[in-house]
Amino acid sequence: MAVFGVLAAALGVVGLVAPDALLTVMGFRPVPEGGRADGDHTLVFLTASSMAALNMGVYYVLAALADWKPFFRWTVPFRLLTCAVFTLAVVTGRAPAGFLGVGLWEGLGAVVTGAALRYEKRGGERG
Repeated sequence: MAVFGVLAAALGVVGLVAPDALLTVMGFRPVPEGGRADGDHTLVFLTASSMAALNMGVYYVLAALADWKPFFRWTVPFRLLTCAVFTLAVVTGRAPAGFLGVGLWEGLGAVVTGAALRYEKRGGERG
């Protein structure tokens, strides 16, 4: 949880400080300076999303420091939903193929979190 939180917060900061760098990481081609059409609110949306990622990252780190298990459990179904929505966005052509990595990151995080919670619930025993 803490690792995910730090990564989310870091990417949020990148999006706030260098939005084109974040767009490139996600598989989008940045628009050159002055090339945006009137009414293109991409940077506004990216600023809002980056701020949300920064906040979410801090929430995850604080939850990890507090060992707040209910929070961990709540993230599993919603991260799986995020995985499904982001993957569907790529499959339907709404997002570039590079965006698939974001969905897979969410899905993998959900599976690892769920498995860790299940392992702990069983007292750390395999089976």
